[in-house]
Amino acid sequence: MHSGDRAVTARLGAAILGCAGTALSAEERAFFRGANPFGFILFDRNIASAGQLRSLTADLREAVGRDAPVFIDQEGGRVQRLRPPLARSWTPPLDFVADYGALALRAMYLRYRIIAAELRGYGIDGNCAPTLDVARPTTHAVLRNRCYGSSLGTVVAVGRAVAQALLDGGVLPVIKHMPGHGLAEIDSHLDLPRVTAGRETLESLDFAAFRPFADMPLGMTAHLVFDAYDTRPATISTRMISYIRGSLGFDGLLMTDDISMQALSGTVAQRGASALAAGCDVVLHCNGDLAEMTDLMDRAGAMSDAAQQRAEAALARRVTPPDVDIAALAADLEALSNQRGNERRPV
Repeated sequence: MHSGDRAVTARLGAAILGCAGTALSAEERAFFRGANPFGFILFDRNIASAGQLRSLTADLREAVGRDAPVFIDQEGGRVQRLRPPLARSWTPPLDFVADYGALALRAMYLRYRIIAAELRGYGIDGNCAPTLDVARPTTHAVLRNRCYGSSLGTVVAVGRAVAQALLDGGVLPVIKHMPGHGLAEIDSHLDLPRVTAGRETLESLDFAAFRPFADMPLGMTAHLVFDAYDTRPATISTRMISYIRGSLGFDGLLMTDDISMQALSGTVAQRGASALAAGCDVVLHCNGDLAEMTDLMDRAGAMSDAAQQRAEAALARRVTPPDVDIAALAADLEALSNQRGNERRPV
């Protein structure tokens, strides 16, 4: 991979796409070449071995003829696509932060700096983290222990440590789920959550968690309705995207959450078109279904001028990091672990 300061000259497709298996088919190669998606995303189905994974990331880039970003969900805990022996296993973030207490900021930095080094070793240079949703007792279980805490201060401080660790490691962070998913009590993979909280609560806590991250290169929207603002899910709501851009000040590349999740209605292509019309820059499509991706790209097409500029700015943040000793980072984390018994208190 090359440093991210290379200019992007070709018009990019307004999508981040998955692939079906552990190697590209001839049909996928031809499709990606024509669609020229901004980047790619990997899942468990795409991972078999170290060598295979390196070959796949190289082949994805070769298919589009450029150093396209390759993303993954590697939060640690339930949501980590790379597992032993390919990568370290981690406890869920909420438990990890609580366990380290006052040492959590340094511990989370080390955790994600290790994750970044592992990802880069396989040709992966984007991670869908940090998760900046503020946890509640009622937050749905699919999300709750992926959060960093239940207070604004903890979420912001830990989120900043995570983002910086990824950037230092040459991996682009994706802040999620904008403008805040913590009040969702049902699983947006299966149905559409509605948040009934008033504007004061949302703007002072859930939405406020994202404001300090306006400088981040990439963000991901949430598939949920905020009744105080609109009847449409945030991903396809012009009002909510305008809020993210205006009140939250975010000018990074804004991608949807997975467009095939059942929180949204209509065909995948219709969902993607609605998200782009609302102001999202890029549609995220994860399941690797070639027919769906073909229909989606027929509707999504190329990025807008503004989205292309944001894409180039995001890629400019992708640097080649200095060599790092992962064992030394792990030893530093182990030393913190040995200290934490006397330090276990809230961050």
